[in-house]
Amino acid sequence: MSDRPTERIHTRIWREEPEADNPFAARAAYCHGYDVYGEMVGRARWVDMLYLLLRGEAPTPAQADLLEALAVGLANPGPRDQSVHAAMSGGVGGSTAAASLMAALAVGAGRYCGAREVFDAMTVWAACGDDVAAWAGRIARFDAGPVDIWPDAEHPPGFDPYGVSTATIVRQLLTRLARIAQTPRLAWLAAQRPGIEAEVGLPLAFTGVAAAAFADLGFSPGEGEMLFLLLRLPGAAAHALEQQGYGFKRFPFYPVELVESGAREET
Repeated sequence: MSDRPTERIHTRIWREEPEADNPFAARAAYCHGYDVYGEMVGRARWVDMLYLLLRGEAPTPAQADLLEALAVGLANPGPRDQSVHAAMSGGVGGSTAAASLMAALAVGAGRYCGAREVFDAMTVWAACGDDVAAWAGRIARFDAGPVDIWPDAEHPPGFDPYGVSTATIVRQLLTRLARIAQTPRLAWLAAQRPGIEAEVGLPLAFTGVAAAAFADLGFSPGEGEMLFLLLRLPGAAAHALEQQGYGFKRFPFYPVELVESGAREET
């Protein structure tokens, strides 16, 4: 019978070496072979760690630059975004920090400007590549397949269902990201955007740019979906904290006059 201890945690991502005097404390921790606390901390960027965790290898300098630029662009969707507004509602209502962030995740997870829309758009990239006709045709008649827990998509993934023209900040993000090296999908999307938008009948959205960027970085649709959720949380957190300090009478989009008028009528 072998004396080798039985492994109880099965993961290729993380390995720890215990302290000699405490088996529950780690002496060293390795992420895909990299010594996190002995070598990475103080040298690696946060996006390096994100890429390493999901892809199992360190990013190239260009890949790290692209992911960092995308992270800045996605960090705060702003108070008009449903996920941020959900976090703001939690903050002004006195919810815990975790509850406010969970509200942002729940509202920002679906097929309307959410993470599942990024997943859908990335599946189109995987199926069609840079074939303009196939890409435009597939995305205009998107079908997630017969087995899906999400409600059916009500608009082509990656496009703004209520947009008239491409938002300036969407065009700026696409242009900036496409200039970074090793971005064939982003560069193609920047060049083909007017034609594709004409085919689809809708302007490009942030989800479409993010999907192209994640695909250029080598992420799978599932990884892109997860990262989109994660990278948008800083803005949700900041706005929730801000509204917590303001109080309900200064909550956006609901005029104070209406609140006070309703209160008088009830009394």
